[in-house]
Amino acid sequence: MHPALSVIFFTTLSGAGYGLLCWAALGALSGAAAPRTLLWATLLALVLASVGLLASFWHLGKPPRAWRAFSQWRTSWLSREGVAAVLTYVPALLFAAMLLPAMIGAHASGDPVVPGARGIAVGLALLACALATVACTAMIYASLKPIPAWGHRLVLPGYLGFALLCGGLLLAALAATPGGGAPSPATAKALLFLAAALGALKLHYWRAIDAAALPAARGDAVGLPGRTVTVFERPNTEANYITREMAFVVARRHAERLRGLALVLFAVLPILCVLAIGRVPGVGPAAWLWLAAMAALAGAFVERWLFFAQARHVVTLYY
Repeated sequence: MHPALSVIFFTTLSGAGYGLLCWAALGALSGAAAPRTLLWATLLALVLASVGLLASFWHLGKPPRAWRAFSQWRTSWLSREGVAAVLTYVPALLFAAMLLPAMIGAHASGDPVVPGARGIAVGLALLACALATVACTAMIYASLKPIPAWGHRLVLPGYLGFALLCGGLLLAALAATPGGGAPSPATAKALLFLAAALGALKLHYWRAIDAAALPAARGDAVGLPGRTVTVFERPNTEANYITREMAFVVARRHAERLRGLALVLFAVLPILCVLAIGRVPGVGPAAWLWLAAMAALAGAFVERWLFFAQARHVVTLYY
């Protein structure tokens, strides 16, 4: 498939934004994060999600008609994603509004706030909506049967993993800025586990799609299963929409290098940065955590480019 930058920016940035909303909701529900940190995290998450959603409009042939996508939520994962993305703004804005009094009031010192019944309801709604949005984004691709690489069972966990890893690193970086301390042992272990698990997941996924062949051959398409059918001449004399969008090819050696780069960025570097906190004189926790967050975002961008570039549509058997 053609790796459109608009869709790559959309899935990377919006995924990180909704993942950050998940962590902010969990931080509020557990009472483990200060209101100032949670408010900045919510605002940053809304910016990332909004920029990502706006980037997705670049891929539309007729952006003014984008509103029609919301009407097919019963059958379309794309429509469900749009509905979930917009609905998430409701609990997110309520969440931010509830944090303002706590931040400027008695708890402005940075002490965590224990949420009441209303706060728990808003936090749970925000967590559910954010996770649902990321899941719908993943299912847009996982539901496309003509592209076997996207139908793999690890596509959905992969999208959720990238959202939670990038969001968790961003929240930890915000908590350490300015002058904050190192993340708690539980938070550090969670970030290390996410990075390691996501690295193992992507390695397994890449091996699986390399070993899997397309579910059909040219002989199947023309009613001659089990026979070798060759193309006498190209079906068209010049490039068209299908050849531009469905028949993108990336060289194997380039794919291997990009996989290695992505793995280093979203798994190895974040792990090393978290482990380096407090072990290098003169470098505070915030610097390590921001470096880890930026590396994870860059790794997610490279991985998402490969996700599209290496996906083979069965129509390429013909073209």
